[in-house]
Amino acid sequence: MSRSRRSASPFRCFNSSPEVIRAAVMLYVRYPLSLRNVEDLLAERGIDICHETVRFWWNRFGPMFAKEIKQRRRSYMRGFRQWKWHLDEMYVRVNGEQRYLWRAVDHEGEILESYVTKERDRAAALRFMKKALKNYGSPESIVTDGLRSYVSAMNVLGNSGKQEIGRHLNNRVENSHLPFRRRERAMLRFRQMASLQKFASVHANVHNHFNAERHLIDRPTYKTRRSAAQAEWANLMA
Repeated sequence: MSRSRRSASPFRCFNSSPEVIRAAVMLYVRYPLSLRNVEDLLAERGIDICHETVRFWWNRFGPMFAKEIKQRRRSYMRGFRQWKWHLDEMYVRVNGEQRYLWRAVDHEGEILESYVTKERDRAAALRFMKKALKNYGSPESIVTDGLRSYVSAMNVLGNSGKQEIGRHLNNRVENSHLPFRRRERAMLRFRQMASLQKFASVHANVHNHFNAERHLIDRPTYKTRRSAAQAEWANLMA
């Protein structure tokens, strides 16, 4: 019985095919679309579903897809030591109240970790950094802004010698906020910290998966990378 449970497909209880579910989740998470926008786009392609179905699918399968993407990337990124991390926090409104979304981005623009807190103090910075270090190991250097919470947290962790602070050194993580900001506006903000944490983590991994750095490569290379990302997405949870 345990073997059948392990081999059972997560899509087995759904009438829709896995391809439709993957397409709906990808459209909603990757692009700044509302639930009803996704419903209309699928309807144009002959797929008749309700927008609440899209909501259920992304809540059910979004974290599963993101987890598998993260595990695949972490398996070969963890051993890479010539790493430079960029850490920053951004303001996000949750039900009218200000919260903080901490993010760690590497030198290639890959979003490593997303973490939501109520405060922006040393304790919050310490929890965030411990989580990132546990998942990915220690980088060669860590670039931050002038927030003193980073300095205090790094003193506790014993890696203050790796910290770099400069006026324009942290542009990498500042630019990585833009896709999430566009997605946030389309969702008309968030109402709970748990929903923000969930969506930020899923959005980060989906963005990493389809991020082919189009501005740095030629057209044939971009098309090859895009096709590879789409093929890998089609095999998630297979």
